[in-house]
Amino acid sequence: MKTEMRKHYNDYIEKFKKATPDEIQEKMKKAIDELESSNDGEGLSAGEKAPNFNLPDAKGETVELYEQLKSGPVVLTFYRGGWCPYCNMELRAYQQILDEIHGEGAELIAISPQTPDQSLTTQEKNQLNYHVVSDVGNEVANQYNLVYQLPDYLVEVYKDKGLQVDKHNGDETWTLPVSATYIIDTDGTILYDYTKADYKDRAEPSDVLEELKKINT
Repeated sequence: MKTEMRKHYNDYIEKFKKATPDEIQEKMKKAIDELESSNDGEGLSAGEKAPNFNLPDAKGETVELYEQLKSGPVVLTFYRGGWCPYCNMELRAYQQILDEIHGEGAELIAISPQTPDQSLTTQEKNQLNYHVVSDVGNEVANQYNLVYQLPDYLVEVYKDKGLQVDKHNGDETWTLPVSATYIIDTDGTILYDYTKADYKDRAEPSDVLEELKKINT
């Protein structure tokens, strides 16, 4: 089933452009360009081993990646937080195809630097029935080489827009993970990766599902 996430993204982007001053749009583009030209947030690649982790989910239970892998492959998606509209669209799109992901013998884990309380809010708001785990301090995201520092000029834009990233994450660092999606095989090998500096450019969940199907053929 096609989730049509890209269409929702494009519709939102058009509304954003009409409602947002050019100066702010230029700062956001500048931050993306700077990240793309740096070595930050490049992420791990297919063929590499995925680092294991033990993280709390929104219900307070510990989720271990390699324990999940004992039952089948894992789709692991890093998102910025519940304050990000693109993240929420992505998370809901995965929920739409969750039964099909499970039908391929796989599990889905969504990970962000939010505190467990914020993760619970994100899970409940989007009615998500999969693991939503908290990587406070971006420790796991750092192991996956996904962490980047928001530039000061963009922090000010976020603050002006009321995006309290620091409160969502429980720290003052204003660091985030690049939006990334991996399919991890049962032996811990990354079979598929999609990592982009532009937070608007993400793997279409239905395409990820097709990659999962290839594993089982």
